[in-house]
Amino acid sequence: MTTEVNTATSEEFHQRMHASHMYGLWELASQMTQHPLPKMLPYMWPWSLVEPIVRESCDVVPVGNERRALQLFNPGLGGRWASTNTLIAAVQVILPGEVAPAHRHTPTAIRFIMEGSGAYTAVDGERIYMEPGDFILTPSWAWHDHGNDATGRVIWLDGLDIPLVQALEAMFFQPYSERQVPLTKPAAQSARLFGHASLAPAWVKEKPAASPLLIYPWTKTYDALMSLRDSEASPYEGIVLEYTHPQTGGHVMPTMACYTQLIRPGEQLLAHRHTGSSVFYVAQGQGRTIINGIEFVWQRGDVVALPSWVLYEHANTSATEDAILFSISDQPVLEAMSLYREEASEEDGGHQLVTSAFEPVIV
Repeated sequence: MTTEVNTATSEEFHQRMHASHMYGLWELASQMTQHPLPKMLPYMWPWSLVEPIVRESCDVVPVGNERRALQLFNPGLGGRWASTNTLIAAVQVILPGEVAPAHRHTPTAIRFIMEGSGAYTAVDGERIYMEPGDFILTPSWAWHDHGNDATGRVIWLDGLDIPLVQALEAMFFQPYSERQVPLTKPAAQSARLFGHASLAPAWVKEKPAASPLLIYPWTKTYDALMSLRDSEASPYEGIVLEYTHPQTGGHVMPTMACYTQLIRPGEQLLAHRHTGSSVFYVAQGQGRTIINGIEFVWQRGDVVALPSWVLYEHANTSATEDAILFSISDQPVLEAMSLYREEASEEDGGHQLVTSAFEPVIV
């Protein structure tokens, strides 16, 4: 009888507590997990599936008040505007003669040019022309527009911290009063000022949180990778270089770190994991990534989303061609909160057993 009374009393108590929008810590203890359990899925958007949709969008979707940008939604996040918990990746295309109207927003954006040349982005009155492999920044709250003066389509990968900004409820967006912001600076001025390795203008005292260098050209990036090609490198990431803030040497953005890495022919890297999520883009070559036992076979143009605290390892499956990956990470956010940690796998010689192969989720 006492047990029945206690049970009834307990149920009644919990109902009254919940009705007042309160929950006991004893009910939530299971959410204090021993390690991260991300809801997002490790996922890949193959270029073979993305490119036909990009091509069709050129006929179906005009560039009006918004961009022709295909957002890559992670199927594990329940329809959220997110590729990972904190990042959204998108593939954007602009056709000859088009202009994407100017606006600004609090989310930070980056662009990695996938295909085509002769298009431009204008950031706070400075026009920057695009070439394949270039890495371009759009800092938070900077006016920007895009245009294409060339004869062919230009495609790039967008990366933004929109899910993070939404979670912090700090989203602001403002269209510009005209279609384009007037040009007030010489073209590529930021590259002339800040695009010299280890050298920065001493008379520029302001050090913004985001890199003042708006373009990191592929020619310099590729030369840097090639100069280190025969060097001893990370056993986990290969020859990996971070794009850095030219004045501080830190991350290019307060919320995003960006990297390029070269994996040599036949090279198989070791498994490791870290907190924070990433998005990888295959800029060159072919290979595979094993994420928690799932094999992702990739080639040029594919995009891979990596959750927090999953074991992963890359391999170049070509016997002759280098593989080059570009990646975006939310590592600066984790570091700012002292939450970043990483760990190497010590099992099976540092390699994972493949338990399944990735298949796209088609709804």
